[in-house]
Amino acid sequence: MFKKILIANRGEIACRVIRSARAMGIQTVAVYSDADDGAVHMQMADEAVHIGPAVAAESYLVIEKIIDACKKTGAEAVHPGYGFLSENQAFADALDEAGIAFIGPGKKAIASMGDKIASKKLALNAGVNTVPGHIDLIKDADDAVKISKDIGYPVMIKASAGGGGKGMRIAHNDEEAREGFQSAKNEAINSFGDDRIFIEKFVVDPRHIEIQVLADKHGTCLYLGERECSVQRRHQKVIEEAPSPFVDEELRKAMGEQAVALAKEVDYHSAGTVEFIVGSDKSFYFLEMNTRLQVEHPVTELITGIDLVEQMIRVAYGEKLTLTQEDIKLTGWALESRLYAEDPYRGFLPSIGRLSRYKVPKGKNVRVDTGVTEGSEITMFYDPMIAKLVTYGATRDEALEEMGRALDAYEVKGIAHNINFLNAVCHHPRFRAGKLTTGFIAEEYPEGFHGAPLDAETHEKLVAIAVLVHARHSSRSLSDVIEKTSKSWVVGHGKESSTEVSAEDAKAGIDVSIGDRVFAVRSKWKPGKRRIKAKVNGFEMIAQLEFFRGSIRLTHAGAMVELAVRRPEDAALADLMPVKEAADLSKFLLCPMPGMVVAVNVQEGDEVKAGQPLAVVEAMKMENILRAEQDAVVSKVNAGAGDILAVDDVILEFE
Repeated sequence: MFKKILIANRGEIACRVIRSARAMGIQTVAVYSDADDGAVHMQMADEAVHIGPAVAAESYLVIEKIIDACKKTGAEAVHPGYGFLSENQAFADALDEAGIAFIGPGKKAIASMGDKIASKKLALNAGVNTVPGHIDLIKDADDAVKISKDIGYPVMIKASAGGGGKGMRIAHNDEEAREGFQSAKNEAINSFGDDRIFIEKFVVDPRHIEIQVLADKHGTCLYLGERECSVQRRHQKVIEEAPSPFVDEELRKAMGEQAVALAKEVDYHSAGTVEFIVGSDKSFYFLEMNTRLQVEHPVTELITGIDLVEQMIRVAYGEKLTLTQEDIKLTGWALESRLYAEDPYRGFLPSIGRLSRYKVPKGKNVRVDTGVTEGSEITMFYDPMIAKLVTYGATRDEALEEMGRALDAYEVKGIAHNINFLNAVCHHPRFRAGKLTTGFIAEEYPEGFHGAPLDAETHEKLVAIAVLVHARHSSRSLSDVIEKTSKSWVVGHGKESSTEVSAEDAKAGIDVSIGDRVFAVRSKWKPGKRRIKAKVNGFEMIAQLEFFRGSIRLTHAGAMVELAVRRPEDAALADLMPVKEAADLSKFLLCPMPGMVVAVNVQEGDEVKAGQPLAVVEAMKMENILRAEQDAVVSKVNAGAGDILAVDDVILEFE
């Protein structure tokens, strides 16, 4: 077996590979950029080598630097993780020339499957069902429009070397095809160093289901069940699960056998994934094959009991698989939620900053794959995913309940994050029913995310919890002199509504009366804790809490409420306080996120129309087009291409 391997990646996937290698008794080498100096993956490894500046194109994507790091440390093999160089044929070739093993597939598989255009042609020639489209290269935007019209809208514009949602756009008309082509091309060159684009028909109401394959160098190739990856935003997966609530044994076998046939066609060896679009009639079409480990691999590991990273290392060393297809059993259910550094309340814009608080949930059926810790810096240079929360249960309902509890318990401060959105999705009736398509998020949140709905019962329980928090917090401020309750309170939730309650001390908690109902709240919570676990009438609840402008902010199940617990006379005075009006920012185009200006499309004096593209800002490897909200005239241009901006920096001013 290898004695030492290098992980050519960063973040949670680097940490994930290190854990398996360590369990196998293999020493590990981490690589790190300036931005990752001191990062968790660097500290976990036995050795760490600096490879350059923060920009990936000058560090993690530089093949020569990775090979030099191997030579310096004596690493015998390289695990590429996913992204970066994981599907780069030139990288695999360079490792081969240097006598360093690549923990991944052979050249034929990388060349034919890593290139989306080549893989489409190969699959078509092999008789695999493929989505209708134009699989030759697209010359320019005019060519993209012509081809899109020939195929018929809507179409999917995709980078040939794409993956992870980068370099992908849906176009419903000529204008979107023209814009989408250029944006996909720009993202592709920045993320993969390859700007080739192809176009295919976009299948309406599809499910995205993928098959995990595992193959050795001795002719054995297996399929390890499927993963449901339909919940996506901007073609990037948000929540995955295994197995799929839609797939039956017959469909699983048909897709699995086709995935194996394709893998064998390209002499595949390692862990890889064949992705399909599946229709409501259970017809399925080949999309692409990812010749590397997938982000969502943990859900497969939990239901099969197979460590995919370990198997990749063993296969790369030349060992035979000890499993047969009959050995593959799917037991239980697993879900994965991707924790992103993004603000769902502001259109999912990227967020950067230092993690001032970071506490992961615990539990025997909870797994957290992460590459950060409290104090880590989230930068603009890399993908916004900072962790994967994975839960397991004997059934889908059990796994979902575990996921809800774990999301409620996950503490993240210092940056904006999507935990509330993930929790809202997991509690959504359509999601819980398993009625999924890749359009789920767009259809269920057409106006964006503004918090999960809160039913009356849950709201009253949170009111009762807020009263307990207020009582204990107040007792501390009164030098531990506990005010005996049996008094009335007014709990305000916004300027327009409030709830009158009365409360009485009880053993290990408080009894709160709301109307003719009594809520028995029992909790060990003490002031200073930022998370409360309580039983309300015997029902266990977990909520994040913070004190905010005189209110208690509670976050539970994706909903956030601010409750001000006051004496009746104080509540009457609070109602008289004026409401501060928001500043008028309609005459400015503000940068909505930290990022780099890719282009400014207008000049001073230009007349612009509502919806017109004004500027493009790139952050965390994604391009964002900023458009005019109304007709206006540009009076001043404050930023240009290449400028690095912070949130709310002024890009344009209008008359």
